[in-house]
Amino acid sequence: MFEKETSNGIRYFKFETFPRELQHGVLSRQGGVSQPPFDSLNLSSSVPDKEDAYTENRRLAYAEFGRTTDTLVHAHLIHENHVARVTKDNQGEVIPYVDALVTNDPGCGLTMNYADCAPVLLVDPVNHAIGLGHAGWGGTVLDVPGAMVTAMQAAFDSDPAELLAAVGPCIGPSVYEVGQNVIDAVNEAFPDHADELLIPQPNGPRPHFDLPKANKINFQRAGVKHIELSGICTGSRTDLFFSHRVEKGKTGRFGVVMILGEK
Repeated sequence: MFEKETSNGIRYFKFETFPRELQHGVLSRQGGVSQPPFDSLNLSSSVPDKEDAYTENRRLAYAEFGRTTDTLVHAHLIHENHVARVTKDNQGEVIPYVDALVTNDPGCGLTMNYADCAPVLLVDPVNHAIGLGHAGWGGTVLDVPGAMVTAMQAAFDSDPAELLAAVGPCIGPSVYEVGQNVIDAVNEAFPDHADELLIPQPNGPRPHFDLPKANKINFQRAGVKHIELSGICTGSRTDLFFSHRVEKGKTGRFGVVMILGEK
């Protein structure tokens, strides 16, 4: 990933392996108007931030991509693995009960918000399509990345080997301690990889979960060969990103934007 800072203080990151012409960005928490604990670029209405603050944050953030909240497709996230195909006709809508959006409609823009869950992104440079997903531990064990690949194969005839994937900033194994419910789910979902995903801690009884690596494995199992990891842990970099775990639930949400260009 590389960083771009705008003239108004908004910072966002781009994936180096994605085509240069693809408009996309992982927005940091910096450059907005929200007050603590939502400081400062909170983009979510699902936290108790002031409406005028997150509305202004959306205006500032989406303007970096030439968009407004009404010219992007949003999602009501549920920590499962449902995928919706959308078009420009859905812009301004909040698609209910999904954790991934895919489109091949030129000009269509996608956005989602995060605070520890993994942003998962897909680009089909051959069939001109994109996908954006959200994978916390629940979506990861339910294989949101694999569901996105399957949806793009069915809708756009995508070849997994030609897809470009990325896993954005999310909580990492240095801080992500998990309990027995997650341990059991990871063991069931990743029987061949649980030992490398659940990392024992010498000073604690509970292991730490490697969320980004698990989603990389999900992409690999779906046949994707080109996968970029951000290398940024939200829990370790609360100066840059919101972390629901580390900030004990009193925090905002950062956004990811993807816009499919014209052919």
